[in-house]
Amino acid sequence: MLGLKLPTDPRWVNIVEKNVEDILTDHAYCEQKATSTAISLIVSFPEYTELVQEMVALVKEEISHFKMVHDKILENGWVLGRDRKDEYVLKLITFFPKGGSRTTQLVHRLLYAALIEARSCERFRLLSEELKDKELAEFYRNLMVSEANHYTMFLGFARQYGNKDEVNEKWQNLLEFEAKIMADLSKRETIHG
Repeated sequence: MLGLKLPTDPRWVNIVEKNVEDILTDHAYCEQKATSTAISLIVSFPEYTELVQEMVALVKEEISHFKMVHDKILENGWVLGRDRKDEYVLKLITFFPKGGSRTTQLVHRLLYAALIEARSCERFRLLSEELKDKELAEFYRNLMVSEANHYTMFLGFARQYGNKDEVNEKWQNLLEFEAKIMADLSKRETIHG
């Protein structure tokens, strides 16, 4: 369903289980960045009313997810660590050339967001199925559903605002590029990398 070309190596869960505090910190910042992305889309493309409405709802949902992850950190007696660069996202956003029409820029940003959400969904599914900590596995199972909805929403908006055939071609090319990125990752306690 997600269309990802390279699934996460299941051994990644072993890295997570040895570094739960780090993965939760990384996850918290992913939720914060998702909130920021939604706000940025509102600010950058206010004329797309339907998108703005959905992004307002997404801001509320993503910040609530941040709180849920932060609460999970506190429950374990930890504090939120410092943010680290997201190597996955930094590499991913080099795919499309800068510039182009406003619509092209919007479509590219929506496709990036869709792919980030798709990868998060795939990782959360893996955590929900493989973590030995059943409470944490259930936590990720519940979040997985939201990520799937976000992925389909962003991809749907890209197809709505761009030429559908061109968007589908760009999407497939982006998926291929992402698979090459993932071949070098999955070795750290991060949601995407």
